[in-house]
Amino acid sequence: MHSFPSAPPVDSASSRFWRQPSERHLLEPRQHQPGRQEDRRPAGSPRPAQLRRYAEGQDLLAGPAAVAGIGDAPVAAAAAGIIKASGADVVQASAEASYDTKLGAIVFDASAARTLDQLDELRATVGPAIKKLGSSARLVVIGTPPAELEDAEAAATQQALEGITRSIGKEMLRGSTANLLWVDQDAQHDPSVLAAPLRFFLSSRSAYVSGQPVRVRAADVPDSTDWRHPLTGRIAVITGAARGIGAEIAKVFARAGATLILVDIPAAGDSLSKVANKLGATALQLDVTAEDAGARIAEAVARKGDKLHVMVHNAGITRDKLFVNTDESRWGSVLDVNLRSQFRINKTLLDPSVKGGLAEGGRIIGVASISGIGGNRGQSNYAASKAGVIGMVRQLSQNLADREITVNAVAPGFIETEMTAKIPFATREVGRRLNSLLQGGSPTDVGEAIAFFAEPGSAGVTGQVLRVCGQSQLGA
Repeated sequence: MHSFPSAPPVDSASSRFWRQPSERHLLEPRQHQPGRQEDRRPAGSPRPAQLRRYAEGQDLLAGPAAVAGIGDAPVAAAAAGIIKASGADVVQASAEASYDTKLGAIVFDASAARTLDQLDELRATVGPAIKKLGSSARLVVIGTPPAELEDAEAAATQQALEGITRSIGKEMLRGSTANLLWVDQDAQHDPSVLAAPLRFFLSSRSAYVSGQPVRVRAADVPDSTDWRHPLTGRIAVITGAARGIGAEIAKVFARAGATLILVDIPAAGDSLSKVANKLGATALQLDVTAEDAGARIAEAVARKGDKLHVMVHNAGITRDKLFVNTDESRWGSVLDVNLRSQFRINKTLLDPSVKGGLAEGGRIIGVASISGIGGNRGQSNYAASKAGVIGMVRQLSQNLADREITVNAVAPGFIETEMTAKIPFATREVGRRLNSLLQGGSPTDVGEAIAFFAEPGSAGVTGQVLRVCGQSQLGA
């Protein structure tokens, strides 16, 4: 369960408003039941927009995409080609353009902007187009990483794009979102490296992601003709998969075509088997803190194929106490499950000699939390473990770059689960409304983001931590 402001993907967490027993495992997300007393909003309370979420076969966009850019806009043409190849229409955006229908998206290429004056082109072009956006529409701004630019004004101009995009995200209406893609200069003329990230941020798979920057680097991207099922033929392991968010991750992966090995503790064996049977997956009862956990995962993979393609570290627990009252057991157990276990498992799977280990060009994906970014009262141990996941992702991604293995993480915010449904209504409503979309997320939203990182097409995305929080006001 993810509670306010965030909690681990497998085990229920508490917040500064609510406490519950430690080491309880995530339950299935509660289905909305109209008429339930706790779901009745006070008179006059604004009702959040219903978000468009992905369903099998859904079109990329609900309307045409308006595309424009600054200067020679080196990425705009590639972006337009990707959108057209995905079955959506493209129109030219400009300050004078009139749009005959509601737009499904705006893509603005500001990667060539080098002076502050040029930012006014973004204002003049994007502002009128935003007024023509339909429900659950998308704005994607494309920039150049400021660190790649030596000129101070050029770097400032590009960094300004982040402030602009985050601010627009907080102004968007009817479930629409705004996000930023930093595209390295040596990747700006390669459509293959841009396709998967752009499709993710334009599609309804990113329904609960807004105000977020993601960097795209140059990479060798495998050819793919089926972007709707990008994980076909790939073996993925997901820990903490017996219920809740872990089970939802598994469902998204199965829909994308993956061959799945689902892991959870023996005590959750019945639930794990039910999920695995429903998805045609393999269930592996395993404590991720066991010394031989990595070896047992590799053995299970070897029975499916020679190498593992995707490792999803989703397992986690909380044992909450104020820092001054946290004992050694509470501290150590959370760090061991949430972080140290990942190092042990990775060490085994990253050994090239291990049959069933991670393949060259594979994916490692962790689950962090906005608690690890903004902290949370009573969760110093949990926040330490999730901040540690972020640090691991950033460094390990560099260490494994020569093997073309990407390492990323998602950081969920307030995610609606059966456990969050037990929080008092007023407290739950605060958790829901402390973000730009004015609502909690779905466990599926976390699964969609993780599946994006797992795609072969995401080869250029590594060392990133993507917040799935509706642009929460908490954290950075």
